[in-house]
Formats: sequence, C-alpha cells, structure tokens
Amino acid sequence: MEILGYFMAILVGFSLGLVGGGGSILAVPVLAYLFGLDEKMATAYSLFVVGCAALIGALRQHQYGNVDRRTTIVFGFPALLGVWIVRHFLVPALPDVLFSIAGFELSRRMGMFGMFSLLMIWAAYYMLSSKERKSGTGDFAYNYPVIVVEGLFVGGLTGFVGAGGGFLIIPALILFANIDVKRAIGTSLMIIAFKSLLGFLLGDALTSVIDWSFLLAFTGLAILGIFVGIGVGKFIEGTKLKRIFGFFVIAMACFILTMEFIIQPLSN
Repeated sequence: MEILGYFMAILVGFSLGLVGGGGSILAVPVLAYLFGLDEKMATAYSLFVVGCAALIGALRQHQYGNVDRRTTIVFGFPALLGVWIVRHFLVPALPDVLFSIAGFELSRRMGMFGMFSLLMIWAAYYMLSSKERKSGTGDFAYNYPVIVVEGLFVGGLTGFVGAGGGFLIIPALILFANIDVKRAIGTSLMIIAFKSLLGFLLGDALTSVIDWSFLLAFTGLAILGIFVGIGVGKFIEGTKLKRIFGFFVIAMACFILTMEFIIQPLSN
C-alpha cells in the first residue's frame, strides 16, 4: 500500500503539471486511505504538498508576468488569516463527534471528508463546464472590501479541507479584482502557495507532530510529477485532459462519500 501511495504521490504532481490543478483532490485520499493518516493530518499534509507545488507554478508564471502582486497581497493575507484560524484553533478544537441525530453520529472525519467531497464535485463542475470563462478588463474597478472578505472565506474553507482552492480563487479574482484570465491563474497559484504553506507552518506545524521525513519524501515525488506532467502536457490537448480529469474527480468524490458515510458506519 505504501509503494502504491508513493506512486500516487507522483500522480498528484503529474495532475498539477498536466491540467494545472487537482493536487489536493488526489493528495487527501492518498494520504488518508493508502497511508492511513487521520483526517487532521491528511488535510494538513495536503496543504504543504499543494503549497510547494503551487509555489513552483507561481514562480514560473511570475517569469511570464502573470502574477498580480497587489491582488496577491489584498487577497492573500486574508486567505492566510482564514487558513491559520481554522488550522490553529478550529480543527484542534473539534470533537470526535460533531453531532448526533436519531442515532446517527456525524464524526469529525465524516464532516471534513464530506465537505471535501462536495468541493471536489464543485471543482469537477468547474472543469467540465463548457462555458467560456469571462475575463476581467483590467480597468480600475477593484472591490477591496469584497476581495478581503472573499479571501478570508476561501482561506478558511480550503484550510478546513486541505485544498488549494484554485477553482474558487480564479473566478473570484476575475469577478472582484477585474483581472484577465491568465493573470488570474498565475495570481491564484501565488495565493495558494502563500496561504497553504504559511497556514500549515503557522498552524499544524505548531499544534501537531509532523513526520517531516515522510512529508518531504511525498512532496519531492509530487514535485517530480509536476515536471513530468508539464512535459507530457505539451503533446496532449488540455481541454480533453480537463474533461477526463473532471469525471475522475467525480468518481473520487463518490468513492470518499461511499467510504465515509456507508462502508465505515456499517463496519462499526
């Protein structure tokens, strides 16, 4: 199982390099089901892996001039605050059983993985949607209060489930920061790297015991996968890949929901 898990670590990076997203969508299930990590550590380690991968992509996008520094700061700091609050205070304080109704108990694991699955379905819809993404005009219209609130919300939500959240950040940047699609993608990667890495280091790294040898090995393989994915992506049409990956994401979400809400309760 561990050998398979390390192979899947390469696929985590491969998906990021190939289609520009989906790292956490693979990382959390791999860490939870193949390496047996609990919900807190699986989502925490995912933040670090996705953050490192996003940083590589962001630096590359910065070379092309596709990172908006002002938006990175205005959106990124509230997002970091959201991740830090959730990972440092909320997640450690959650009880093992969130609530029970008529004999049904919703555990912390079910709550975190259930919300993660819903975000996966949302991400899949974003990938499969045939609608052309509207681009910002780059004009002066720049809604600072809304961007700050959006950053805080996205940071808290993605911090809770251990996701990068590019599928949430990119539309928000286009709509509220009024920047074009290419700059939204590059800026999104920088924000993901910023909030995920610092959120992990200021949150989980201070409140949990981290197996750094395992985490760095997993992350290293994911980074290797990124370069492989970027190389393969030059020869394969991106639109088809995103559709295939979108359906794969839906299948993964259904698998997690089945495991957590049907198989696990029955086995107990």
